[in-house]
Amino acid sequence: MLRRMWWAPAALWGIAAGAWMPRGPLTGAEALWSVALSAAVGGLAGWASRSRWSMLVAPAVFLVALELLRLRVDGPSADAPHASVFGFIVLVAGRGVQALLTALPMALGAAYGAGLARRGTPGGRISRYVRRALTAVVAAAVVAATVAVAVPARTAPIPGAHSVAELTHVEVGGHRLGLMIRGADVSAPVLLFVPGAPGGSEFGGVRRHLAALERRFVVVTLDRRGGGSSYPALDPTATVTPGGEVDDIIGVSEHLRRRFGQEKIYLLGHSGGSILGVLAAVRRPELYRAYIGTGQGVDVRASDGIGYADVLAWAGVTGRDDLARRLTALGPPPYPDVYSYEPLMLYQNQAYDYDRSGLDEGDAFENLDVEEFTLLEKAHTINALVDTWNALYPRMQDVDLRRDAPRLRVPVYFVQGGHEMRGLAVLFEQWYALLQAPAKSLTVVADAGHRVMFERPDRFAAVMDDVLTQTSR
Repeated sequence: MLRRMWWAPAALWGIAAGAWMPRGPLTGAEALWSVALSAAVGGLAGWASRSRWSMLVAPAVFLVALELLRLRVDGPSADAPHASVFGFIVLVAGRGVQALLTALPMALGAAYGAGLARRGTPGGRISRYVRRALTAVVAAAVVAATVAVAVPARTAPIPGAHSVAELTHVEVGGHRLGLMIRGADVSAPVLLFVPGAPGGSEFGGVRRHLAALERRFVVVTLDRRGGGSSYPALDPTATVTPGGEVDDIIGVSEHLRRRFGQEKIYLLGHSGGSILGVLAAVRRPELYRAYIGTGQGVDVRASDGIGYADVLAWAGVTGRDDLARRLTALGPPPYPDVYSYEPLMLYQNQAYDYDRSGLDEGDAFENLDVEEFTLLEKAHTINALVDTWNALYPRMQDVDLRRDAPRLRVPVYFVQGGHEMRGLAVLFEQWYALLQAPAKSLTVVADAGHRVMFERPDRFAAVMDDVLTQTSR
């Protein structure tokens, strides 16, 4: 029976892989299991079929079964390939990485299985040596890739007997969320940082640029659901809503209060994460000593409308006619999917460019090449961004802090860049003017932009010193 149905294990493994990890292996453990099971299934197929054709047929059957299971999953990494810059990266980092860790080991296993079954079969000596050499090269590549993706992430230790420096996870509402916790003294006040872009991660940025905060606080950086080490928590995407994200922040805050024995913690939000941070402070003010916002968002829909107009005008002035035509054809946002936002995401920083010389933060990729990310997390950077953006961003369109948060019952502090994007700066000014709070303060760093906390960490740390002084009385 097995001789006739030798391809069946490959189909069953494709179904299992599609149900287990439809976006591909996202953790080191998943990668190791993928390689091992794929090699075993390939070896069985090769041995049962006694044919080298199993090297092609078994992976093909596996991939077809996998794609059928992917139909039930939402998001660009599981959808049909898209003809764009982001689409190409998503294809390579998603299906490409998964093929490397499944189809290639399966083909390799089939080669060895067929070779064992056909041992003693007449054949040319030279051709056998060539096949063995090629198989050995592929095997070495698979082993090297497996070792590389299995290397865990880590964060550098902080000297001192009472310090903490760890990467960990916490279960919140059935979702496993990643945290980086760093501080010189575990008894210091806890600061929870909620990063900006849906699907983004700031582990590297915080460790590289905000060491000064680690001497004042226990700094906890959250990987929001779908981003970085929390990418595996993205599904089911139906639960990725503003309310669900706020639930996550509150759940992590409760966990930190218990772990560090503190009645209240500090909450810091940046960009898109700042909107969610404000909503968390509105819902549960008793959890927080103060809220700190930077690159503060207010109304996604209105911000994008201003940004669209500015990028379109910039494209016309600078002679980027193709971009202008594309934006004109799209019309103003909101859009139904992340790929429609791609031209704004790619060109917005150029449209709002300013002199970055002398700022602390380097190029756009410096915070990716850090040990806080595994190789798989680095590979899935864009996939996590577009999958989470696609799930969350359309659901953020009805949030407006001018309506939803005109009053906060905690002290509030804002650090804004003088070169902040107009789509954020204009709306923040409106909200700040009407916001009522026990205390509120605004610091504008003239030579910085949207990422002021990373561009001018010294100025940001000085503001946080003032926050500690004023809220510890």
